[in-house]
Amino acid sequence: MPPFTPTKPISYGRQTITDSDIAAVVEVLQSDYLTQGPKPQEFEKAFAAYIGSKYAAVMSSGAAALHLCALALDVKPGDKVITTPITFTASANCVRYCGGEVVFSDIDESTYLLDIQKVRHLLEHTPKAERSAYKGVVPVDFAGLPVDMQAWRELADEFGLWIVEDSCHSPGASFLDKQGAERRSGDGSLADLAIFSFHPVKHIATAEGGAVTTNRQDYYEKICRLRTHGITREASMLQENHGGWYYEMHELGYNYRLTDMQAALGIEQLKRAEEGLKRRRAIARRYEEAFAGTPVTVRLVPEGFHHAYHLFVIEVEKRLELYNFLRERKIYAQVHYIPVHLQPYYKQFGWKRGDMPVAERYYDHCLSLPMFPALTDEEQEYVIRQVLEFIG
Repeated sequence: MPPFTPTKPISYGRQTITDSDIAAVVEVLQSDYLTQGPKPQEFEKAFAAYIGSKYAAVMSSGAAALHLCALALDVKPGDKVITTPITFTASANCVRYCGGEVVFSDIDESTYLLDIQKVRHLLEHTPKAERSAYKGVVPVDFAGLPVDMQAWRELADEFGLWIVEDSCHSPGASFLDKQGAERRSGDGSLADLAIFSFHPVKHIATAEGGAVTTNRQDYYEKICRLRTHGITREASMLQENHGGWYYEMHELGYNYRLTDMQAALGIEQLKRAEEGLKRRRAIARRYEEAFAGTPVTVRLVPEGFHHAYHLFVIEVEKRLELYNFLRERKIYAQVHYIPVHLQPYYKQFGWKRGDMPVAERYYDHCLSLPMFPALTDEEQEYVIRQVLEFIG
């Protein structure tokens, strides 16, 4: 039998849409509500139960979720917020939307996560008179590996910071805390707020979509208002009441709602979340086995941490050449991410190459291989074969 070759490109990530997904969306299309109906609330309850948080608010994107977190935490001009340069730009942009200052700190080369010791050093070596400008930190569960949120909580409490956990890559991920208890990404037990994305390449797809999870009722209620123009119909909050139609806008909000069609898709996708997570971990194990003892660098998962594998990242010499080599063979690997501090927008604030040496070195060598539940064994073996052929 001739070796397998793909008939269409194998992308780094891809949604899986089933007949039940399609039927759920069609049912909404045939219902009375395409938006502002019951499905978003149903999705919220199911997602909060899955993550383990008290509250979940779904909205139009992960970027919208980050923006509303920054608003709920009252980020304003002059406030400084720390985040990683190895993330999608939205993790930083949410601070800029509110006029705050983004302060990048370097990553840990063994995990690719924001290095907590470097953040501690940054804070400890900031003059006390200036330290009060630091208001929060946005650590990112990069590629699906959760940060040690217990350690971050201790640091945040020591320096009076809030935490927004960017969990877009990590629904279903967890770690064991110092007491041996399992803490799931975004469960609200340690971070003030957490955010998720439902983009098609993520674990749960709604086309575009996102969520904020929290255990704080006040944050949840404010975020729900902000995603709907800052408007409320709650009788207890109204300054006047003219009748059943009446509403009031109490703050400047946005239209960040998720439609019923998208929520219906999310509900069905969520039912397969654990199945998808199991498949992602199996794919990761096969990659790790295949590249053991080769020049391909794979960072292994620290003990006590359970990876969600949104991405499977390798590091290689001649990354550009491998990228092109794979693309010629219908393997659409990707790079995650271009360091945010090197984006032209952020360079205008003085950030430059050399500021984040570990992140920059990582960027020069990283490549994300195909990782999604529908990736077949044949497709994965083809990817492995091509990478090994390239490295000789």
